[in-house]
Amino acid sequence: MAPVGLAAHRVPGAADRQRRPGNVGGELVRLIGDVRTETGRNDPLLIVASGGQPPPALPEPHPLTEADEAYDEWAGALPEMRRLRRPATWLVALRPDETDTGPPSRGGLRPFSAPDPPWWSRRFLPAALCLVLVAALGLWVASRWGPGCHPTLSGQVSVEVVGGGECVGYSDSAAQVFNNDPGQDRLRTVQKRIFAQNRAAEEVWQRSDRRRPFLTLVYLGTLTGNRTRADEESYVSEREELEGMATAQYALLKESAGADGAALLRIVVANGGRQMIYADRAVSMLAELARDDPTVLGVVGLVESRSSTARALRELNQVGLPVLAPTLSADKMDANSRLYLQISAPNKDQVKLVDAYAKQVLKVNEAHVFYTTLEGSSLTEDLYVGTLVDGLRQQFGPRITRLDEWRTGQRLTDECGYPGLLFYAGRWSEFDGFLRALRECGGNPPRHLVADDSANRYMANPGLRAAAPGNLPVTYVSKAALATCAALRAAHDRRDDDARASFLSWIQADDLLDPPRCRPGSEEQVGERVSLSYDASMMLVRAVESLAARLHHANPRQRWEPDSVNPVGVHAEVLRQNAGQGYPGVAGLIRFTPDSGEPVDKRLALMRVEQVPDVAKAPVEVFRCGAADASAPAACGPA
Repeated sequence: MAPVGLAAHRVPGAADRQRRPGNVGGELVRLIGDVRTETGRNDPLLIVASGGQPPPALPEPHPLTEADEAYDEWAGALPEMRRLRRPATWLVALRPDETDTGPPSRGGLRPFSAPDPPWWSRRFLPAALCLVLVAALGLWVASRWGPGCHPTLSGQVSVEVVGGGECVGYSDSAAQVFNNDPGQDRLRTVQKRIFAQNRAAEEVWQRSDRRRPFLTLVYLGTLTGNRTRADEESYVSEREELEGMATAQYALLKESAGADGAALLRIVVANGGRQMIYADRAVSMLAELARDDPTVLGVVGLVESRSSTARALRELNQVGLPVLAPTLSADKMDANSRLYLQISAPNKDQVKLVDAYAKQVLKVNEAHVFYTTLEGSSLTEDLYVGTLVDGLRQQFGPRITRLDEWRTGQRLTDECGYPGLLFYAGRWSEFDGFLRALRECGGNPPRHLVADDSANRYMANPGLRAAAPGNLPVTYVSKAALATCAALRAAHDRRDDDARASFLSWIQADDLLDPPRCRPGSEEQVGERVSLSYDASMMLVRAVESLAARLHHANPRQRWEPDSVNPVGVHAEVLRQNAGQGYPGVAGLIRFTPDSGEPVDKRLALMRVEQVPDVAKAPVEVFRCGAADASAPAACGPA
């Protein structure tokens, strides 16, 4: 036996069953001992050899049962034996006990072998542990991420799979594009356009020696979870709001390279899931992003007024991020955040618009109101429908002779030929079924069907409109009648409205929206929410540019330091700029009172379509309320 050091009995070993003095095994043991004696270094090897006779240089072998004593004796003598360079310095001789049974080996001694190593040192264990860890990691990854929803090393991406497989989180690069559903190509296309412009903005900023203000805005919407057909675009609102932000980003990229005061915009796209149910998770991720990235100065979007949206507003308020909502309109949404600003008129103004239209144009005193909420929702949860219905009750009072919830499949034959105001106060997703139910009226449809502004999402979907009755005109509320192709062309021709004329040139460009909008001979309309989202983005951008101008007043060539402004300060600057004449938005003048995030006298209009299936013919504005610009009156009247 050739032990090494005081821990020799704990280390790996090798067995030599036929060692004799002079044979190969004996020579190997001798050479190892010589090397150890010469170098004076320990090595992690225990050699166990068997043979008929021990080397002559060793004393009488110890019994195997006295191995511990033999080892202690050898360890005590080792230093002196090494000094004298004895040939058996590294050897300990043991003999089997006389009580052993069984046939002797050919060498005269009974064979023995080293005990099995402990289970935790066996070779299979590391491999087994690796397999277990890989399997556990795979299960964890599968529960957190999935195809089309995973982290990446390129760009800023933070996502996870939740609920029924929705991908929630945020992304600023094409490594993560939200929504793989059939029919949603345009939603994916605008995300990719934004991400390409993100790279371009970063490059321009670097080329400017970082002198231009650089800010990041987050778009937070509902980008997954809708049930949809392969030929149906189910995320029109989200796609249009992203297109509006992309247009703002594009306009800033077109500024002169020498315009050091012109800001550059990066956009992070975030998904809060269907009906914003998972907005709390998305906001938690965005809070970490805002802490790590000082360029993050605000949030645009939120799409639908729901209780989940209200919770998201409260959480974003705690994070300290301003929210500019292009289309939220439930009354008193601003109560959820002191940093909230709403671009569209609240529902109370929409109710006044409909009432004025009924009195001034339709000349009717009676109304039937039908409302809808999505499956699993209610008037309490759906703040848009809930506050709209409450406002109608208060405004119309006893003139509402029927107020019912409508559900898919319910017949509406009682409404055939109805001469009063038939108002649809529900979500766009049920408006298709509502119109189909009215097909039963044949040649006797209701005389005056008016729908809320949610119906514009239906009107932007040619696939759904094809099945509507062709003899039932529809009038619906619009929040962006000032940004239709006709209105933008008229502003361009007057040459007195730079904001709308510039917006028209951007959306007509070859390298921005797909397809381009408002081109001569084209039937592609702007989209209800494009201008509203553009206005929201540009309000924040202009506030940052104003702060930058004051910070760099003494040295305009100074580099931009993102830490020099903060989100709360940007919100305050938006209000300061708005305190005078208001902000001249493409979709109308935006003015706030000091104690409210709801706009005052914001333009609303009623658009009319004579034949719903005819998607080639643009809607016509028939009535309006609110101011178009600072010099225009805010009174209600026919267009």
